[in-house]
Amino acid sequence: MPMHGNQADTPTIRVTTTEVLVPTLVEKRDGSILYGLKPSDFVVQDDGVPQKIQVQQEMDTAPVSLVVAVEEGGASVLEFDKLARLGPLLDLFLADPRSQAALVGFDSKPHLIRDYTHSGEELNQDLRTLEPGDGGAAILDTVSYAVDLLESQPKEFRRVLLLISEERDHGSKHAKPAQVVQKIGRSDVLVLSVSFSPSRAELLHDVKDSGDDRTLNLVSTLVMAVKAFKKNVAREVALMSGGEYTTFTGDKRFEQRVVDAARHVRNRYLITFSPSNPTPGLHTIRVSTTQDYGARIVARANYWIQQQQ
Repeated sequence: MPMHGNQADTPTIRVTTTEVLVPTLVEKRDGSILYGLKPSDFVVQDDGVPQKIQVQQEMDTAPVSLVVAVEEGGASVLEFDKLARLGPLLDLFLADPRSQAALVGFDSKPHLIRDYTHSGEELNQDLRTLEPGDGGAAILDTVSYAVDLLESQPKEFRRVLLLISEERDHGSKHAKPAQVVQKIGRSDVLVLSVSFSPSRAELLHDVKDSGDDRTLNLVSTLVMAVKAFKKNVAREVALMSGGEYTTFTGDKRFEQRVVDAARHVRNRYLITFSPSNPTPGLHTIRVSTTQDYGARIVARANYWIQQQQ
């Protein structure tokens, strides 16, 4: 049963060509990856219209640029013992000798703890010495900051944001929901979110949102995305980008989710298409397969086309 996971006053950026990158995970019920699919095995719809696609034949072999954004404010102090054991798990993202990771901490504002490094040991030390922040959880500001940090990296690198936070934004002063919707929609950053929430009802494995109710028009799609951001921004940025969202309630669960996330980054098909309808605004993507492989499909839900000037 194939599944899939979404006008502000931001400056407009001139886009001369538009190619949408859709990283797509196809995972069988036993957790293994379904390999060997070809372009003819996929159907990609842009606002309900099938697109002509290309699929990179080999799985993603590019080096990874990773930003780990860790909440230090609010209730996060209760999770510091888990975060202190995150360091060795990050080595899974850094398997390629060219890959690198940066560490960002945030409370009411984000700050760079460690610039890009290939050293898991340095990151591990930083994670063991996190300092509690104020009561804020400026997730929107942090996602915006992290995307900028990732987009400074070479284009051939796979750009990944690992966001570890609560579900809702508290205290962002610069980035508004609509602005972050646009920024995620324009970027090729893959967001993997792990939330402090004890709720298990919103695990991506159980998401029933097929995108049907979002394919109304570009304005209502943006309005719905903004509303969803206000409810659970950690989940929505992951869903939009084609990444994954989960919660954790125990040490083993948390560690296994990070291991799964690192493995899945490398196991995505890279689907690209040039939109047949380049209307500016937020577009909804649906990815499915032509046959029912009994697999779970995780792909980006939205992308953004800027108004050209």
